[in-house]
Amino acid sequence: LKVRVVRSSPPSSQFKATFQESYQVYKRYQMVIHKDPPDKPTINQVRLVPVSFEDPQFKSSFSQSATLFAKYQMSVHKDTPSDCGEDEFTRFLCDSPLEAEHAPNGPECGYGSFHQQYWLDGKIIAVGVIDILPYCVSSVYLYYDPDFSFLSLGVYSALR
Repeated sequence: LKVRVVRSSPPSSQFKATFQESYQVYKRYQMVIHKDPPDKPTINQVRLVPVSFEDPQFKSSFSQSATLFAKYQMSVHKDTPSDCGEDEFTRFLCDSPLEAEHAPNGPECGYGSFHQQYWLDGKIIAVGVIDILPYCVSSVYLYYDPDFSFLSLGVYSALR
């Protein structure tokens, strides 16, 4: 048995070279030990979208995100339809006091508010609203399609 300590942040060349193999071990572990289904969202099915009506990905997914938010709020929190319309969604999860910033030594995506979208079969099944700041990532809110609650997307999102 050989054990290596591999720097993950910032990613070392060893980390990058072994990422796929490590990920496959992780995925198999999750399926065998935690009984995760094989179709649980993967890194390729997660999109980090800046919260900005100027961003094409945000604009094109806004309606689907707002509809999913309403479904979640009504199912999980028993909100009424008038409590979770597009205006309420925008006020609660899209309007942010943070301004986007791209610092030269910061993350590639920059700092600011983001919607971390989880896609499955061309459909958003969960959205983690996060703020990426210079010294931390803050999880603001997570909502998901209740039909996919068996995937434990809140736990998955927190670990991710």
